[in-house]
Amino acid sequence: MVRNAFGGDKDRMNPRILIVDDEERMASVVAMALGRAGYACETCNSGAAALDVLAERGADVVVTDWKMPQMDGFELLRHLRAQQPGLPVILLTAHGSVPSAVAAMREGAFDYVTKPFDNDELRAVVARALDMTRLERENRYLRQEIASRYAPESTVAESPRSKDLLALLRRVAPSRSTVLIQGESGTGKELVARLLHYWSERVGRPFVAVNCKAFAEGVLESELFGHEKGAFTGATAARAGCFERAAGGTLFLDEIGETSPDFQAKLLRVLQDGEVLRVGATQTRTVDVRLVAATNRVLRDEIAAGRFREDLFFRLNVIPIHLAPLRERPEDILPLARHFLDRHAADAGRRLQLTADAEEVLLVHAWPGNVRELENAIERAVVLARSEVITPEDLLLEQGLAVAAASGDVTLQETLDRATAARIRGALEAAKGQRAEAARILGIERTTLYRMMKRLGL
Repeated sequence: MVRNAFGGDKDRMNPRILIVDDEERMASVVAMALGRAGYACETCNSGAAALDVLAERGADVVVTDWKMPQMDGFELLRHLRAQQPGLPVILLTAHGSVPSAVAAMREGAFDYVTKPFDNDELRAVVARALDMTRLERENRYLRQEIASRYAPESTVAESPRSKDLLALLRRVAPSRSTVLIQGESGTGKELVARLLHYWSERVGRPFVAVNCKAFAEGVLESELFGHEKGAFTGATAARAGCFERAAGGTLFLDEIGETSPDFQAKLLRVLQDGEVLRVGATQTRTVDVRLVAATNRVLRDEIAAGRFREDLFFRLNVIPIHLAPLRERPEDILPLARHFLDRHAADAGRRLQLTADAEEVLLVHAWPGNVRELENAIERAVVLARSEVITPEDLLLEQGLAVAAASGDVTLQETLDRATAARIRGALEAAKGQRAEAARILGIERTTLYRMMKRLGL
């Protein structure tokens, strides 16, 4: 006998609980207690009937009596573990059967509730079971998302240099060795660090990324090494640093070339000893992290200028990786552009493609901001495109605007203003928003850059 209480569309949106008990009255009591919590309940009077229901309609949680004729709760549990290992099973048992229920938990039952049960206790156990399945689903989704995003076949690499880089990363990832990534801004240094993490045995542990340039020196030390309560004004509680938070995983230190010699000395000690000393502490803490550092500076030049410690450089440069700028690997430009177009067009709910003229503009552009600038250009074009194709004008690059001007679509002044704005945006992207550095890239004074940005509304 099966009693269906799932109801209509609204009920089907609620978590579904299958209650199995050969005593119809007890099954109804359980269904009533759980139904008041908003769950959609279905009852059946045997293990065999429960298997049929689950095969036909499924459920989110099974609540089953322990003692039943023919197929008891333990046998039903074994069937479910074989058929649906992720389905949580809660046992209802008399006080005298608690040892058996504990044994069943060792076989995979989620929990047990003794009869006569407390309604709140039963509802709390069911809620915990639902939380567990939700978390497991989210974890499965995240693992699938990570696997698809960081799978070798999902990484765009058409040029020989990019293919060689991926082959190197596959060899390096399983090791514990420290890696130093050098390359211009926007070349994908953090992506490389993440690939090293997700292709390693540390994939189930944290990946912690820190931009060293984003913190003042004293703050950076506390951020990385942690601090004790009262170590400085505002330290109202002890706090673990990034080294501790990345335990067992990977710590990515971006812009390592921007750190001070004093901080570099402290970092060197951590790398030598494998221990961190929190700010204000007297005892060190052992840490197990794989360190990946990155910089857009040429560290050997920084060493020669006295701005970077040579001994730290050798500690970091165990496995050196150099990322070529996009202009030196033109075979990657269009594949990357199409990859970004697929992603951003899907996010915008549009179906778009590049015209041949737009692709030509992408190929001849200098890309001072590298891959980051390319993705920004594609994202911008997805927003600006007025039809189902992306034209040179939509890209807002100098070459694209020149093509548009030649076709008579815009005035000469508009063309000049757009080209200037696009060039300024590219310089700002390459300089990561630092206006003084952007002015240097453009070869103009900072005051001139400010005045042009104000006129162009940037």
